[in-house]
Amino acid sequence: MSLFARPRRALAVSVVGTTLVLTGCGSQSGSGGSGGGSISLGFVNGADTEFHTCLQKSIEQTAEKDDAKLYTANSHQNPGTELSNIEDMISRNVDALIVQTVNVDSLKGDIAKAKAARIPIFLTSVATDDTADILGAVVVDLEKVGQLDAGWVADDAGGESVQVGVIAGAPGAASDLLVGGFTKALPSNAEVVANQPGMFNAAKAQDVAENMIQAHPGLEYAFVANEEMAFGARKAFDAAGAKDVKIVTVNGTDEGLAAVKAGRFSATAANSALTIGQMAVTNAVGLLDKKKVTKVAHAPILLVTKDNLNMAPQYCP
Repeated sequence: MSLFARPRRALAVSVVGTTLVLTGCGSQSGSGGSGGGSISLGFVNGADTEFHTCLQKSIEQTAEKDDAKLYTANSHQNPGTELSNIEDMISRNVDALIVQTVNVDSLKGDIAKAKAARIPIFLTSVATDDTADILGAVVVDLEKVGQLDAGWVADDAGGESVQVGVIAGAPGAASDLLVGGFTKALPSNAEVVANQPGMFNAAKAQDVAENMIQAHPGLEYAFVANEEMAFGARKAFDAAGAKDVKIVTVNGTDEGLAAVKAGRFSATAANSALTIGQMAVTNAVGLLDKKKVTKVAHAPILLVTKDNLNMAPQYCP
């Protein structure tokens, strides 16, 4: 019997404990269901940033549209909590688990737990090197996202020697891929003089930026791993009289696009949480139903500057 060939089940709607929330529709069959009952999905979110909040909203809305029961939990950037959340989801006997992982290194244990319970995992944002043990994934080419921002810095620097600072997120998963893509794609004339984690927290990023500009008053560019942190960094640079530091960042939120328009950010690499969430539910349900769905699909990304603001995708539901 295949790992993914599991019968559909109706679930009780009561949930024990405080870590899980049940959303979605009733037990009648909908557009995403088959066999006379609705599909049950679990979503384990990785953190509490705007991206994660918007991703969950999108997954909830799409699950409701597809008449799927949905349990949600948040791991708050803790791999141990992620594993515990997955164990809780397994106890609900869901048809599939959608996981926005805290750290790709923790996925091995997560997948092994789910596989032992014959519950397939569908990943968002990243995928494992070996996809044989997962149902599927919708991935963001995070290295490419970093490369897009590095390309903007390279073009803007025009061959001049420049100093670049990096404010990473939390170690692991998304941040490592973003920062790696950015730093490796920088030209030789762009020197990374500082690289510190802001933990995907605006206040922490502000502190990091304050220290960075004090240590490197000649800083000309900063790559910041999400827009929430970028606003904190902008505040720090401006307060230090370093308004000329050009910030490139990631997300494409309404606030981020407004900052690009106003010149507070020079560029942002847009990866729509709305689109990722929609694709995750639709593709997971399609793969469960053995429809012709790409197992590992790529979410679109776009470098947004003042010149193409009108092309930016909607970020959040």
